Amino acid sequence: MGKGFYISKTVGIVAVILGAGALAAIIALSVVYSQEKAKNNNNNNVLPTDGGTTLTPPVTPAPSSELWDKYRLPKSLVPHYYNVTLWPRLTADPATGLYIFTGQSTVEFECAEETDVILIHSNKLNYTRQNSHLATLTSVNPVVTAPSVKSSWLQNVTQYLVLQLDGKLAKGEMYILHTDFTGELADDLGGFYRSEYIEDGVKKVVATTQMQPTDARKAFPCFDEPAMKAVFYITLIHDSGTVALSNSEEKGYSVTLDGLSVQKTVFHPTKKMSTYLLAFIVSDFSFISNTIDGVLIRIFARKPAIAAKQGEYALNITGPILKFFEKYYNSSYPLPKSDQIALPDFNAGAMENWGLITYRETALLYDEAFSSNSNKERIATIISHELAHMWFGNLVTLRWWNDLWLNEGFASYVEYLGAHEAEPDWNVKDLIVLSDIHRVFAVDALASSHPLSSKEEDIQKPAQISELFDAISYSKGASVLRMLSDFLTEDVFTMGLTVRGSFKHLCEKHPIAVSDMQLPDTVHNIMNTWVLQMGFPVVTINTNTGSIAQQHFLLDPDSEGIPPSPFKYTWIVPIKWMKTGVEQTPQWLEKESTTNDAMKISGSDWLLANLNVVGYYRVNYDQGNWDRLLNCLSTSHQLIPVLNRAQLVDDAFNLARAKIIPTVLALNTTKYLNNERDYIPWQSSMNNLEFFYLMFDRSEVYGPMQDYLRKQVTPLFEYYKNMTGNWKRDTKASAVQPYVHHLWNIKLLKMSSFFSIHPNLRAIMYCNAIAAGGAEEWEFAWLQFKNASIATEAEKLRSAMACTKQPWLLNRYLEYTLDPNMIRKQDATSTIVYIANNVIGQSLAWDFVRAQWSYIFHQYGGGSFSFSNLINGVTKRFSTEFELQQLKQFKADNAQVGFGSGTLAVDQSIERTIANIKWVAENKENVLDWFKAETKSK
Repeated sequence: MGKGFYISKTVGIVAVILGAGALAAIIALSVVYSQEKAKNNNNNNVLPTDGGTTLTPPVTPAPSSELWDKYRLPKSLVPHYYNVTLWPRLTADPATGLYIFTGQSTVEFECAEETDVILIHSNKLNYTRQNSHLATLTSVNPVVTAPSVKSSWLQNVTQYLVLQLDGKLAKGEMYILHTDFTGELADDLGGFYRSEYIEDGVKKVVATTQMQPTDARKAFPCFDEPAMKAVFYITLIHDSGTVALSNSEEKGYSVTLDGLSVQKTVFHPTKKMSTYLLAFIVSDFSFISNTIDGVLIRIFARKPAIAAKQGEYALNITGPILKFFEKYYNSSYPLPKSDQIALPDFNAGAMENWGLITYRETALLYDEAFSSNSNKERIATIISHELAHMWFGNLVTLRWWNDLWLNEGFASYVEYLGAHEAEPDWNVKDLIVLSDIHRVFAVDALASSHPLSSKEEDIQKPAQISELFDAISYSKGASVLRMLSDFLTEDVFTMGLTVRGSFKHLCEKHPIAVSDMQLPDTVHNIMNTWVLQMGFPVVTINTNTGSIAQQHFLLDPDSEGIPPSPFKYTWIVPIKWMKTGVEQTPQWLEKESTTNDAMKISGSDWLLANLNVVGYYRVNYDQGNWDRLLNCLSTSHQLIPVLNRAQLVDDAFNLARAKIIPTVLALNTTKYLNNERDYIPWQSSMNNLEFFYLMFDRSEVYGPMQDYLRKQVTPLFEYYKNMTGNWKRDTKASAVQPYVHHLWNIKLLKMSSFFSIHPNLRAIMYCNAIAAGGAEEWEFAWLQFKNASIATEAEKLRSAMACTKQPWLLNRYLEYTLDPNMIRKQDATSTIVYIANNVIGQSLAWDFVRAQWSYIFHQYGGGSFSFSNLINGVTKRFSTEFELQQLKQFKADNAQVGFGSGTLAVDQSIERTIANIKWVAENKENVLDWFKAETKSK
């Protein structure tokens, strides 16, 4: 699944363009390729049957210690084929006002172990009784009689349809389970759900799906675990004039059912696949298409979006990215088609459904007149991420969610490679440092972090599974795989995706390539130190003595409750380094400390470690080497690689927060920025100074800090002003210049030039306009937002409306998030976070979340991926004892309600607040003095 947080920031107004060893696991998965392909060729058809009358199922019995109270399926039954027919009603029932779907399902399964109980996942489905039971059971073999169903019920807590039999199923025999059911086509963004939009004044309804991780069971009864792969025969009944899509190719024809003339679309059988990768959609969207090497590529979206050519960029880059991954995996794209569809309502960024990838509109649709370079970059990387899954994750799938990191981490790494293939001029591969490595460092430096790979028995409930879709699985996974690829070399790394065997086999097949690496241990043992323990090290190099040491980096060195590690928080660390601009022989740190005479430095020479930030660790130096590096930044910063300039800033600020170096030393790394012209170091600096804003924008430090940043950014502004001829080239100066000077008022806001602002500048301009204005400006922006036909434009306006300085407007905006007619459910939590980003709105958002938590939690469900972002977003400014006590009380007050996928985020927020309180108390005075002194200096 694509990350929901791909937004790249701009530097002020300039808007610069932008478990086991991991390799062993990767290679082991590749062995399955040929086996999966062979299995996919043996498909037999299973036909659906008709149903009867729908009844409400019985009340679930109280939980017990029985088999059906365990969250994991037993290994007794193995599905082979499903035949599912679904009929979504795109108009509400006049009696109940509900949108519903009806369905029939048959699943053919094999009995692997004798049992007299059938457990199959089911959630929020009502079943039609057949012979007084919720399902019927028959045997495939005519000479074998299936046991009768003795009793049947729904076990809601563990989400099962349970059938007790009057005899045992025979091992090795095949059986068929048939059900008829009804479900609500709700607007809850999970399972088979409803999305709505307005087109030409008419409300349109889309029936669509989001199954990952555990919501296929909301669409039809199924063995809803990733290892329970099967072949699916899908049929959709839908209104005439609408289009039905699913994972496979379709064939539609008209039929009459219940006196209605409808379309019946039958899909070819899928490949053998997991339930979470299923998708089926009914809409009246249109599409554009092309064919590359026999693969049909289609982009679906609302008709006005397709007519406006908003899908063309996605169509143009999909083919090259697919071809890149075919070469990368050394395997042809496994399907005859690649459909991608932009949905008005979608909770995640995107979802890698096999053959039918679903996206938010902002993640797929691009309009040159309205979409920024950041929007374009996001689209390219998300498409690349999802297409990478077509092989790794879909064709080859992990057995259980505890190793989700390998699936999502791998896609999060290679998404940059695929995007680079589509846009080679962007140098997009470097953005992994900002978007993933630095981002996840902030989470993984907490005592409440977790290892990449969890124990299987620790991940059982749906909310626990959803909690794994976090920065650790995505960004740390990507970071350590990038590190692995670097020290193995990319060629050897990719061999692991194609060689059919173990790492031992790889070594035997390519002995020269592997032996030349001079690894200190097996890849298995090296990677276990990164996969099986949480956190990461800070490597300290003393250039006076040549000593190298590592320790577990914690943002709060006084943290308590750190779980024990099988490796005692010691890592096998690859160190690439340079001496005064000359790259040296790489080193390995295998234990807590060692000495390397080559790292002794004298005179004016300097040492820089972790070249290009390929290692997943921070670096500290003795004071003398820090001074020499700072001098190099001030005099000849180009001698230091651009990624390492960003690294020096990020490492220094976080080392200071951890009390390892003085805060003043960290601030000194920003003094050279008046000579910096590259995006990544500037953005790294802005990201770190944002913490200072969060801590001090309610204090007297804020003014001097603003003065210092204005001083540092002015040369950058003048540089690009001159480059563009006073903003007359590339940035549409006639529209931009007035807003720079006047920050907008209502007259400017309503000028026609509102619509000609360069897309790269719209977000910051809209925010400043609304911040400087009042109710009239806000209402005008709201009207533009509600009428926006371009998703990226609506997103910019939605964010900008949170910039107002009027508390009553912010409070009203918060209330809007509870009404899906005002703010879409997919956007509700991010809108609250936008408001919390505003210093005036932070306390309002926090009070709102506390007051409405029960409603929010039950409205979105405990498995919503957005809860952790919401909790972190509204608490990130916390730095007082009062706020800490409020946070602890919030946790206590809602213990019964729960926090679902945000459970860990609550603990992380408490830990982060404690660290913030200590940091502010110890640093506020020194920081204020530093900013004042630097502002006064020339």
